[in-house]
Parts: sequence; C-alpha cells; structure tokens
Amino acid sequence: MSDSETPLLDDLEKGPWPSFVTEIKRAGEKKESAKDLLRQLERSYVDKIGHWKHGGIVGVRGYGGGVIGRYSDLPEEFPAVAEFHTLRVNQPSGWFYNTKKLRELCDVWDKHGSGLTNMHGATGDIILLGAPTDALQPCFDDLAEINFDLGGSGSDMRTPSCCVGPARCEYACIDTLDLLYDITMEYQDELHRPMFPYKSKIKISGCPNDCVAAVPRSDIAIIGTWRDEIQIDPEGVEYYAATGFDIQCEVVDLCPTEAIHWNPETRTLTINNKECNRCMHCINQMPRALRPGKERGATILVGGKAPIVHGALLSHVIVPFMKMEPPYTELKELIENIWEWWDENGKMRERLGELINRLGMRNFLKALDLPPSPQLVFAPRANPYYFWDPEEVK
Repeated sequence: MSDSETPLLDDLEKGPWPSFVTEIKRAGEKKESAKDLLRQLERSYVDKIGHWKHGGIVGVRGYGGGVIGRYSDLPEEFPAVAEFHTLRVNQPSGWFYNTKKLRELCDVWDKHGSGLTNMHGATGDIILLGAPTDALQPCFDDLAEINFDLGGSGSDMRTPSCCVGPARCEYACIDTLDLLYDITMEYQDELHRPMFPYKSKIKISGCPNDCVAAVPRSDIAIIGTWRDEIQIDPEGVEYYAATGFDIQCEVVDLCPTEAIHWNPETRTLTINNKECNRCMHCINQMPRALRPGKERGATILVGGKAPIVHGALLSHVIVPFMKMEPPYTELKELIENIWEWWDENGKMRERLGELINRLGMRNFLKALDLPPSPQLVFAPRANPYYFWDPEEVK
C-alpha cells in the first residue's frame, strides 16, 4: 500500500509515539479489509465526516448481544469494509492470559476477520474489529472451541470487569477474580439476551484505589474496603522517618479528613479511624508501614456513568460495608433488586444513575428497603436525599 493513498494518515506516523496507522498498515499486508479501513478513514479526514453507518441486526444463534453491526456508507468505493462488524469477547478475570491462549485467539481472528484487535475495550472486553456478516457464526463457533464466549452489547448486563486483585496486588481486600467469575457465570441470560431499558455495567475493584474506575464508570460498583482500623507497623513508620521521608508534608497534611497525626519527637503515627474515609493516600505513600484493616469486605455504590446520553455521574454509596464471601448471596439479591426497580421504572436508554436522579434517591432507597447511608450526606443538613414521611412524625 503506497503512502500516497493516505497522506493525512501518514502524518500521524511522524510523531515520537507509536501510531495506530502503522499497525493497521501492517495488518493491511495480509488483509484487504485493513487496507480499505485506512482508505475510508483517509476519506473521512478529507470530508470531515465519519463514513460508518450503524444499523441492521447482526449476531450469532441464540444470542442477542456480543456483536455490533458496522457498515460503510461507501460500500462501492471500499468493498472490503462494506460489512465490518465488531465482536466483543468476554475477557478472563483480571485480564490474565498465557501466550498459548493469545495465539489461539489471534489464529481464530486471522481466519475470520480483519486481524485488528483492541485489547481491551472500555468495558473490558477483547474487541475483534471487522468481520463480514457471513463470518460471524463460524468465528463464534471457533471461539467457543478455544473456550471463549461473547461479552455484552446492547441493553443488557455488559461484560463485568475487575482489577487483578489478590493475584498481584497487596492492597486487595476482596477476591475480585472469584467474584467476577461467579457473577459472570450467574447472569448469563442478562449478559447475552438484552432485556433492560439500557446497558448495566458492574465493575469490581479490590481496594479504594479503584484501578478499574468502577466509581465513575459503572452502574453498580463493588469496591473492596475494611471496617476496622488501618494496620500500623511501628518499625515501618520508623523506616520512613529514618530515610528522610517527610511524613507531615506528604501524608498528614494531605489527609482529606485530617484523621492522621504525626509526632516527630516520639516518631509515632496515630490515626483517628472514625474520621478515615478510606482514600488510600496514606497507605499508598507508606506501604511499608500501613496496611488496610483485617475486617474486609466491600462498599457498594450505584449510578456512575460516562457522559453519553446525559452528563457524567459519579456513584453513590448505598451499602457502606458488605462481606464478600462465596456464594455472594447478599450481593446477588441486591443486584437483582436494583435491576428489578430499574427495569420497572426506567425509560428506554435511561441508565440507573439517571433514573435515580429523576425519581430521587429517597424513592430508590425505599424501593430496595435500604437504610440511608451517612456517606450520602455531603455536609450536615446539605441535601441528604432523605426526608421523614408525614406519618412517621408524631
């Protein structure tokens, strides 16, 4: 493929960073669809308009989700991408692979599709970019042979995702990997057969560092936490003091709730755990001295989303602490009750957080029979989302 066909895209290869254009050109050496993809993108840059149209129902037998239809609006000019559908493939917990499994995955995609992948999509799926309609079912069949399933798309439970959790992270307060697998297997109908007003995302982070951005990007966020005291190792504190680390400046002064006190004369660090809001800053700064508490579980939040139909929303805490132990019955009952309320009251394309904003947190909590959480109160007497019913006041 000559450079002269895509002069605008060629400019994107001239910077100091790796370019997606270079990678698509490499794929174009084997696949005509990758070549036409670049040609159509170049045309879009010239016309200043996208040349993809979204429409038509495509999929595989028995599933309503997992495949996203993509068609070119210039099929005569770019025939190799006239149909360029995307498959979302359910990723393993924590995105752990071995090279054998990755090679099997790539072999299937080289056989049926463009060879282009996105590892990974915003929700966490393995994204296989670009296949004609008649290749979808054979590709799905071959994926099943190597033990891969499709993920979610459309108005269903989107593919859940989690951080690496206890596999590699010393801060993990829950087993994110087991929980993710359990939820994925439990809700196969909700994952593969769209039945909701809109998409529903569940993300799981092992600690409040929230490495999968569950709080701003999922309808139901599960965040590992603890409810006893932060563990303090005096020898670890002494190590930081002796090496010249400025505990007062780097930790104490930056505590958002002013819960930490440092005595430089006695070299003692104390924490008022009743004021701690689990931001993890002190633990991140002094991992040799501080650790999450021993009584561990998860905080459940709802209503987060990125700005698509309406603006971005951050999640609300609805359950400050819940034990996370198999078979996760309490969590599953809560998830199902949330879905039921949302399904009954939500409008088409209305996310959970948007519905809560429309009907009010008070109605949501009453419907789920949940007590209002202090974490919902931004400041005393400032919009706590909850008021007494007249019949409850004597």
